[in-house]
Amino acid sequence: MYKSDIEIAQSVKMLPIGEIAEKAGIDDRFIEPYGRYKAKVDYNFLNETKGKDGKLILVTAINPTPAGEGKTTTTIGLADGLKRLGKSVAVALGDFHAIGAANNLLAAMIDNHIYQGNSLNIDPRQITWRRCVDMNDRQLRFVTDGLGGKANGTPREDGFDITAASEIMAILCLAYDMSDLKRRLADITVGYTYGGEPVKAGQLNAQGAMAALLKDALKPNLVQTLEHTPAFVHGGPFANIAHGCNSIMATRLAMRLADYAVTEAGFGADLGAEKFFDIKCRMAGLKPSAVVIVATVRALKHHGGVAKAALDEENLDALQKGLPNLLRHIDNVTNVFGLPCVVAINRFPADTERELEFIEKQCRALNVNVALSEVWAKGGEGGEALAREVVSLCEKKNDFRFAYETDDSIETKLEKIVTKVYRGSGAVFTPQAKKQIANLTRLGFDKLPVCVAKTQYSFSDEQTR
Repeated sequence: MYKSDIEIAQSVKMLPIGEIAEKAGIDDRFIEPYGRYKAKVDYNFLNETKGKDGKLILVTAINPTPAGEGKTTTTIGLADGLKRLGKSVAVALGDFHAIGAANNLLAAMIDNHIYQGNSLNIDPRQITWRRCVDMNDRQLRFVTDGLGGKANGTPREDGFDITAASEIMAILCLAYDMSDLKRRLADITVGYTYGGEPVKAGQLNAQGAMAALLKDALKPNLVQTLEHTPAFVHGGPFANIAHGCNSIMATRLAMRLADYAVTEAGFGADLGAEKFFDIKCRMAGLKPSAVVIVATVRALKHHGGVAKAALDEENLDALQKGLPNLLRHIDNVTNVFGLPCVVAINRFPADTERELEFIEKQCRALNVNVALSEVWAKGGEGGEALAREVVSLCEKKNDFRFAYETDDSIETKLEKIVTKVYRGSGAVFTPQAKKQIANLTRLGFDKLPVCVAKTQYSFSDEQTR
């Protein structure tokens, strides 16, 4: 008889967060407790501690489905499994912070600048910075504001994004410290002048006030798993529009304090893992040691054409049809990015032994590492087999590489992602896209990594294909 998540959580006695910090090797002067069971960690800890970083393990997945894959559950269970094997391990995951206040402060400063005379000559029709709200409120995606006469602002088209989609969330997760955060905030493009030149947040002198709102949010949160493994929870931009990873600081903290740091990237490997490698690892100088690709019987059957209502029924034919999705992710990780990987078959209660054996045999026939993960039902004990596979992979040398180089043109970067990762025949650019690329190149953005926005449900730009 399975217990509910809340029943499992309530059955475990948590340890005081100071004890978790002490076991992790964090000096008390770098800890700011928030109650008994969580704390902020001062990012200056990284600058004042020396030592060899641990091995970095990425947990990713096949393309997500409405059935759910359990990537975060696997990440935590793998870490607890490594701990049960006697390994020093820490987890780095994502969450939300005081992003909305900083985002909307900048929006208010833009409109106030226009109201006060608009000395920067901002074109209200070309303001690109939107407000945000921490809920998916479709009614607010596109609005007209500034109505009610001159005293209430300048009428213009505007809109609200969900907080995780804010550029500030992405920036927070790529910042090294407060100085770096301020620099990145100042460099935000909020819109364009009537002459087509970009207007930066720094020109509005907004970065100081924004950074003040984010000073506590910049510090990673220290919590614990059900088996008392230290976990750093920090940041969470979407992977279908942003880089989809927790903060560089949280990941570096986990690597500094443990021999094995387990982290995850959002959605499927074609989105989250690609951006984890090409954006986060490139910018932070990180080199992963191994990759876990989470797959489920239910998701593979869904990719094989089975409706959600029928996923509990045994269907080996549908598994066979859905398997190419998994195999393509494996091929991308191993051959495009040069990293060893293991498939974690995340077991659900309705999975049959024949279905589980089928996936395992198919993987082994192709010389793909595979392990049954039962962390949802058994916690760390159910992750031990996966943990052993991961430890073995981490001991192997790898040829980690990126899908493109920063010196490539914007067109070339996109072409390489389309052909290497999405397996398209090539990238097609509309006249409007060509105009945007030319303008971005003129403004000096062509040497940055590219961040592709697309559906998470398939390899293509259509979620059903």
